[in-house]
Amino acid sequence: MSTTTDEILYARTDGTLGTFAIRPLDPFADAELLHGWVTHPKASFWMMQDASLPDVEREYMRITAHEHHQAFIGLHEGRPAFLMETYDPSELELVGLYDAQPGDVGMHFLVAPSDQPLHGFTRAVITTVMAAVFADPATERVVVEPDVGNTAVHALNEAVGFVPERPIQKPEKEALLSFCTRARFEAATGITKESSI
Repeated sequence: MSTTTDEILYARTDGTLGTFAIRPLDPFADAELLHGWVTHPKASFWMMQDASLPDVEREYMRITAHEHHQAFIGLHEGRPAFLMETYDPSELELVGLYDAQPGDVGMHFLVAPSDQPLHGFTRAVITTVMAAVFADPATERVVVEPDVGNTAVHALNEAVGFVPERPIQKPEKEALLSFCTRARFEAATGITKESSI
């Protein structure tokens, strides 16, 4: 299946910050952009600080070709502004670390570095990411496993409805396993599937 970087998969308008959208990631066309994001000092929890441009290209070629892992570029007002990944936690990342349920979707997101940060931007990004994941009616629950030390993302996660479950030990980090059901997301944000399409 071929995709173009013009294909919008999901879009929503934030009352304060404007339009957010999600498109497929192209590992070749987007590699240079991604390299700048994942190697930035603020992306230390992404664990790609020392990656070369070919490393980034290979990693996202692997992800986009994977049956159980997807990657997307998020746009703000039409410009690339964040990275979003989804995965099947019964097949990747969390296999054997928790009891996966039908409808579980794993999620990662990374906001691009900016010289002019906008107040509330990261919260608007995670809200968009979550709304996009829940736009699929098959999604029942979103699962995340951020580093236990990443307190900023724990607070963001809780703001959109995540409830921490417990710390888990992954090969690369100690992580805080957290879950967000569709009902919790809707209660935390007021966004329903019907209101966000």
